[in-house]
Amino acid sequence: MLTTVLDTARVRPADRTAAWTEVTGLALVTTLINFRAREPEQVSARIQTLALGPVQLSVMSYSPLSSRRTARLIRQSDPELYQLGLTVSGQQEIEQARSSAALGAGDLVLYDSSRPFTAVSGPSPAGTRTLLLQFPRRLVPLPDKDVAPLCGTVLNGRTGVGRLLSLMLTGLVETHGDLTPGDTVRLGNTAVDLTAALLAHHGGRQDVLPAESRQRALFEEISAFLVAHLHDPGLKPDTVAAAHFISTRYLHRVFQQHGITVGEFVRQQRLARCRRDLADPAQRAVPVAVIGARWGYPAPSDFTRAFRTAMGMTPTEYRATAQPPGEPAEPHDR
Repeated sequence: MLTTVLDTARVRPADRTAAWTEVTGLALVTTLINFRAREPEQVSARIQTLALGPVQLSVMSYSPLSSRRTARLIRQSDPELYQLGLTVSGQQEIEQARSSAALGAGDLVLYDSSRPFTAVSGPSPAGTRTLLLQFPRRLVPLPDKDVAPLCGTVLNGRTGVGRLLSLMLTGLVETHGDLTPGDTVRLGNTAVDLTAALLAHHGGRQDVLPAESRQRALFEEISAFLVAHLHDPGLKPDTVAAAHFISTRYLHRVFQQHGITVGEFVRQQRLARCRRDLADPAQRAVPVAVIGARWGYPAPSDFTRAFRTAMGMTPTEYRATAQPPGEPAEPHDR
């Protein structure tokens, strides 16, 4: 579960900077914090954390501040972590290892707890919101010489693997309440694999990633592609494989490693979205056939057959049980 570690709104204004420094030092890494507000009452910050096995995802929002991790602090305590930040809103700058990054919404940045860094957020009084993924450096199957040049540089979070990683981090925050302990560990591993794939991409070192890491990252990439194209009734394994420059045989092998076939994945995802729309009171007037076509079932009879096989009832019957009583919006399925 996502746990609120500190909300400075519950702390006396005079104690907020000290409280934030102490809590982030324990939850993240030790830094020197200086809020840029003129009055203590203007200091505002909040941190929530989600444990993903040895990986941690933090959701942070804070008014303009500066944060410095010095060589002295590193000598005192270094957990040897990588931290990957996704700027959700606001602006910030980070400098590490003679590199600097000016970050806006959608940008990713990596920094290393074993190297000094300086981070500055602002200048907007509205502050900054960030998702921060942190994990032991040893989990990244890339040599330090390949990762170090990427610290403190902007990593694109809007396309390719960066987009997948950004979507995954935001999705974890949105769905954390539905995750089992086993889910969180697996998803933590996947997040690290995607981070490694992103770093390998930016460093031009995809060849050094272990086959297992490459395959997990490819599974996530193809899964996202399939979800984005569920509306297309022509979504077939051969077209999916061609879009990712792999053979159809290898595509099937990637999904078999995750205990599912490509067809089963597509069917599950389509039906899940059909169930969601059928249960939505705001879509009561939308015909069942339109909902089916929206998610890749252009023929009403095919939609009814697939839905009944999976759910034991027709789409119209499911809508009647899932929505509050009201006037029927359309005739029953044939």
